[in-house]
Amino acid sequence: MFSHPTRPNTNPKHRRKSLSLASVALAALGALLLASSASAASTTCPATTTSTPFASWGDTSSYSLVPGGSFETSPTGWTLSGAASRVAGSDPFAITGSLGSSALEIPAGSSAESPFMCVEGTERTYRFMAHSQGAGAIILPELVYETALGNITIPGKLITVKSGWEPSPILHTGALLVTAVTGESAHLALHFTTLVGKAVIDDVYLDPRMRR
Repeated sequence: MFSHPTRPNTNPKHRRKSLSLASVALAALGALLLASSASAASTTCPATTTSTPFASWGDTSSYSLVPGGSFETSPTGWTLSGAASRVAGSDPFAITGSLGSSALEIPAGSSAESPFMCVEGTERTYRFMAHSQGAGAIILPELVYETALGNITIPGKLITVKSGWEPSPILHTGALLVTAVTGESAHLALHFTTLVGKAVIDDVYLDPRMRR
């Protein structure tokens, strides 16, 4: 199963402090978006097609496939750095509804970033499928928010990827807090960097929750 490489601190005070710091960072980002009046912002985002791709793992939330997130064609709009590349082989569980033939390989020191997507407060989480080539790999997921004054990157928790294909943990976008501060939607990209080993990711999904 996926795991975090270090054992989390179980001290309640530490958890409250970590949550507080993350909230402050996201609130500050929201204030920056509000102050800069980013041209990318809008009140609502276009509707998306949803499914329940992770239902087999007990997650019955509805998700939308991130643009190019199945990697079945050239990952248009994705920014690849280092040795990241599209490779043969795909999520064997066919969570998109059909069995694919390609995925995205991200060796250590390489990264991949999705296109910017319009997000509202309902886009609270995201997930993807992954496995490692050979020994386990460690991925650093990051959130990249677009503002008129430049992009703001917020790092997430490290995740360890094992040799067998599995869904990632449920990861949070921070969109609820950011959009609550601005009163508008925002533009978000998902950034993945492999720190150790060679990770392969596929079928990247964003959860729109109660989007009407």
